[in-house]
Amino acid sequence: MEKNKKTAEINFKVNLDDNHVPENLFWQATDDSEKFNEAKAVMISIWDGVEKSSLKIDLWTKDMMAEEMKFFLFQILDSLSATYKKSVGDDKIAIEIKEFAQRIGKLTDVLK
Repeated sequence: MEKNKKTAEINFKVNLDDNHVPENLFWQATDDSEKFNEAKAVMISIWDGVEKSSLKIDLWTKDMMAEEMKFFLFQILDSLSATYKKSVGDDKIAIEIKEFAQRIGKLTDVLK
């Protein structure tokens, strides 16, 4: 790493029960705050450029209700549209992703 380059860390803490099921999730970003923030779910996708493959980590706590998970997943799908447009610049596919997310939102009663 080059000298004088700014760095930041994102840290996760997961409290597990005896069966290794998450009971509590906490996250902290060093460039934002020194305190840990509680969360009920986290989904992380990592791209390995060498292997040309992705790694996915999905965790949620025991008290994450199904309705909350539906809304969380809808928001992830919906936000993929903006991520795709910003990163790839393809408006046509970004609109398709947005429309797909809206259909899923309606089918799951997240959107009325």
